[in-house]
Amino acid sequence: MDFDTRVGCYAWIEQDGRVLLPHWRERDADGTEYAGWTLPGGGLEHRESPEATCLREVREETGFTVRLEGLLGVRNHWIPTERRRTRRQGRPLHALQVVYLASVTGGTLTVEVDGTTDDVRWVPVHDLPALHTVSLVDAAAEWAAARLSRPGR
Repeated sequence: MDFDTRVGCYAWIEQDGRVLLPHWRERDADGTEYAGWTLPGGGLEHRESPEATCLREVREETGFTVRLEGLLGVRNHWIPTERRRTRRQGRPLHALQVVYLASVTGGTLTVEVDGTTDDVRWVPVHDLPALHTVSLVDAAAEWAAARLSRPGR
């Protein structure tokens, strides 16, 4: 079976009981809008390491520089053709999502300009269930709860 693959690298950045989340928003060719709160991160570029991808994407989407403190988890996420935004070449997508635990080392909270995110904020972890988040946030919240020894969502 033919399918597309996308490797994305993301960060779970938690500070004082809050997690840093950008708001993702995109439209496909027919004008359908997709949006939700997500983790800072994005796609691996040619010849880029997963760690470098994560550092670059966090800086672009949040304005912060971070230190990666270890791998939090890796998720295989299959998106059937009919659920893909662009339905490219009639193929499903295998998204490999690599999530790191990270901490802020510098910078200023800044909303990305001309990207796929239109807001970024610190969200109390206990408020996550009330937000419209992408499914990756749910997975990362569970991993973080186990790693940081606190109750899950």
